[in-house]
Parts: sequence; structure tokens; C-alpha cells
Amino acid sequence: MARGRKTVTIRDVAEDAGVSLQTVSRVVNGGPNVRPQLRDKVRASIERLGYVPSLAAQRMSGSRSYIILAINDRERTLADWRERRGTDWVDQMLLGGILTCSKHGYRMMVELVDTHSDHVERELGAAISALQPDGVVLTPPHSENSLITDLLAARGIPFARIGSKQPGPGIPLTMGDEGAAHLATNRLIELGHRAIAMIAGPAQYSLSGWRIDGWKRALEEHGLPSEGLLETGDFGYESGTRAARALLDRRPDLTAIIASSDQMALAALEVARDRGLMVPRDLSLISFDNTPIVRFSQPPLTAVDQPIAETVSRAVEQLIARLPEGEGDKVIEVAAGLVERSSTAPAPGTA
Repeated sequence: MARGRKTVTIRDVAEDAGVSLQTVSRVVNGGPNVRPQLRDKVRASIERLGYVPSLAAQRMSGSRSYIILAINDRERTLADWRERRGTDWVDQMLLGGILTCSKHGYRMMVELVDTHSDHVERELGAAISALQPDGVVLTPPHSENSLITDLLAARGIPFARIGSKQPGPGIPLTMGDEGAAHLATNRLIELGHRAIAMIAGPAQYSLSGWRIDGWKRALEEHGLPSEGLLETGDFGYESGTRAARALLDRRPDLTAIIASSDQMALAALEVARDRGLMVPRDLSLISFDNTPIVRFSQPPLTAVDQPIAETVSRAVEQLIARLPEGEGDKVIEVAAGLVERSSTAPAPGTA
């Protein structure tokens, strides 16, 4: 009976090359203080034995763990997964993070933490102790949770804050939310709309306020009012239903709605149908996120395409580079785009 091939370990390489485990680890990690002849000898053993470095071997150099940890909101993530809402935030986060980590010889791991939990420090502290990450990527709302950011700062762990411009430790990154809302509003104005409403996200997310600012700025630049045209939801479908109903009850003259999530936009689409309004003939809709589901609605939704993968990729690059103290104060902005589909059209009476 044929026996399975034995896995080659770092110890095998060390014995074959006649060097210490630490020397092999330094060669694997491109570390300093290894003589060229010795480095060539270790590399020859690695090639001959077919050794594939493990995370444990990479950690032995003592300088880095080669792990980047991404922290995402537990409650919202699990709800999306369980209800199969068609969101792809985590997928896009992994796409950008894993590819960038792999390019640099790192691994990305994801932990779900409840930002509202009284045990957030204990949960995060346990994950950090177990994984010893070289850097942490925080997504909203964790990126503005002082319990989390203070803990990471106290432990001296570099971290990136996506969706945050707050001063303090960490590398702040945004996805151009104000500019994206301004772009979406301007596009509707170009189409002749003059009563353009917004369904904003919850106040606990700074990006909700940035999107309101962009929407208002575009209206003001064209001398258009915003009074009575703003409602707030929680990014979920039910809140979008309530907000759309309130807007249409209060302003039956409105001809366009920008919703701060795809779920709220889909809810507004259903409310319009219930009231006999045709989208986009009577009401134009623009959503934020551009998750896969909006391509298959009827009609497919025009959406702000958030560059999640690119933003996480930039965050990982910054963490691996380990910026010197003080260089992380500048906000890195990755601009969003607008994908036009069939839910927007010229305002009624202007075509």
C-alpha cells in the first residue's frame, strides 16, 4: 500500500541546510542579518525539498505575524447572511483584502464583533491575543467606536478606519460618500428633476451625514429646496418602506428619490408600485451600494457603486507599509461611481 507523501516542515529545511529554525524563517521572510552564502544554501534546500512556508514558520522571525484582521459588524452581517438579502459587502471586502494580502505574503482573517456589545473589548481582545495581527481593518460602525480604536491604539496595533474622518490614531479612509451623493443628485437635476428626496442612513454612521451633505449641496447649487424631502432609515427594507411612504405622503410632487442603501431603494420601488406610480416614468430611483440584487429588480436600479474592494485593498497596503507615526492623519478617499440602469429617466413633463 502506497504511503502518503510526508509534509515538509521548516525543521526539515533547517536540518537539510544545517542551520537554525530562525535562520530559515529569516530567509523565508526576507529578513536581514543572513549572509548571502547561507541564504543561498537555505533557498536551495527549500527548492530541493519542495517546502511551502506556513504561517507558523513566518511568525518565527518574531517581527510580524503576517495576518491582517478585518473586523465587521456581527449583527448586520449575520442578518444579511441568514436572510440572504443579496448583499456582497463581505465578499467585496474579502476580494480586495485577500488579493492584496496574498501579493505581500500575508493572510486576511475576518472576525465579527457586535459594536453595541458590553463585551466588545473582551471579544476583540481575545481575537487579537489569539491571532496577533500585524494590522486591523475596521469597517463602519466599528471604525468610530472609541472602545475599539482605543484598545488597538493602547496595544500599539496599526489599524485602518474605513468610513471615518475622526481625528486620532489609525488610518482614515472613505469611499467618497459626499461626492457620490452630489453626483447622483446632479444627475437627477440634469434629467430635469426639481423635487428630489433622500432616504438617509442612521446617524450612528458618519457616512449618512456625508451623503446628506452632498445631496443638499447639489440642490443648493441649483437653487432647489431640500425642506420636507429628507427621511431617515436604518439601511433595512422595512425602514425604507416607512420612509418612502412618509415622503410621498408629505410631498406628492416629488419625482425622484435617492436611497442610502439598496434595500431601502427596493422598498421605495415597492411603495411606488403600491401607489400606482411607474418607475421611472413617474418616479426615478437611485440607490447606494450597487449590490448584485439591484441588477435583477424590475426595473434594474441605477446605483452608486461603492469601491469596497479597492478601499479595503488600500487599507491593507497602508497597514503592511506601516506608515510612520503622524502620516496616518490624511484621509484617503477612494471615489465612488454611478452605474446608470433603468430606474432613472427625465422628469415627468420634460421628455
